[in-house]
Amino acid sequence: MKAIIQDRYGSPDVLRLAEIDPPVPRADEVLVRVAAASVNASDWHSMRGDPYVGRLLAPEHTLFHGPRQPVRGRDFAGDVAGVGAEVTDLAVGDEVYGDLGAAEGGFAEYVRAPARLVARKPANLTFEQSAAMPLAACTALVGVRDHGRVGPGTRLLVNGASGGVGPFAVQIGKLLGATVTAVCRTRNVEMVRALGADEVIDYTRADFTAGHPRYDVVLDLVGNRTLGDMRRALTPDGTLVLGGFGVSRGGSVLGPMSLLVRAQIAARFVAHRIVLLQAPGGRAVLDTLRDWAEEGLIRPVVDRTYPLKDVPEAIRYLETEHARAKVVITF
Repeated sequence: MKAIIQDRYGSPDVLRLAEIDPPVPRADEVLVRVAAASVNASDWHSMRGDPYVGRLLAPEHTLFHGPRQPVRGRDFAGDVAGVGAEVTDLAVGDEVYGDLGAAEGGFAEYVRAPARLVARKPANLTFEQSAAMPLAACTALVGVRDHGRVGPGTRLLVNGASGGVGPFAVQIGKLLGATVTAVCRTRNVEMVRALGADEVIDYTRADFTAGHPRYDVVLDLVGNRTLGDMRRALTPDGTLVLGGFGVSRGGSVLGPMSLLVRAQIAARFVAHRIVLLQAPGGRAVLDTLRDWAEEGLIRPVVDRTYPLKDVPEAIRYLETEHARAKVVITF
């Protein structure tokens, strides 16, 4: 099968299209013929081995010179081509979507995935739209609903509202009854407003951390402001949810992890509730998102698509911070 692989860390230039053996599903896994995949910030972090300390923290997935799994990509959508002996709730031919997690392998014609990480895709969405959802929409759902505890009347601010996760966070915030303020750059203001944001702040013209109003929940999906800046935007008993991975600047020792470490320390001494965004995926979350998509309550926004051979260019586009919403790979 065709796949995008790498054998050392580096820029998108280390990625190459190659023929490799298709995976064989284990007893609790399914084999999926991939119709579309999507690009996430985690892909360039894995590709570059950035931050460097991350290479040491997950030895089951990383070596110091390169990743253990040579195929990048987490999100996928396609049809089931095979099932393991223990899988009873999915069958060959089912149209599915999912997130492979740190195991990766999505930029390939076939992937194997634990059945618990795979769900039937939204019937009203294309494979390309479905592939745009798993990691980004799961992250938004967990960040807004579970970590942020957003509900009717909550004043929610989403920093990074036009990235991969942000459009879902805006929609889910509105779905849960919040008043949503979205922060993005000038060219994305109308897109974000069309998703339902009550107010949109163009960060090139205004600083959301300066002055009033203040917010009950701030969901930071960028990681470009200090902890003090973000706390100034909160009400005295507000919640800060940190999920920003920053942008590539050619390699770093700690990268966004330095902010996360400071946040964990600060959380012990301040009145604000500070939460590090962790978004476990899985069947239950994917089922919720599918139901909402089929009811027309949320929708993915796809910026552009690339064929499999152009994954390096797709990641280059994403990591230089020009992408808005999702970038999708087609097969």
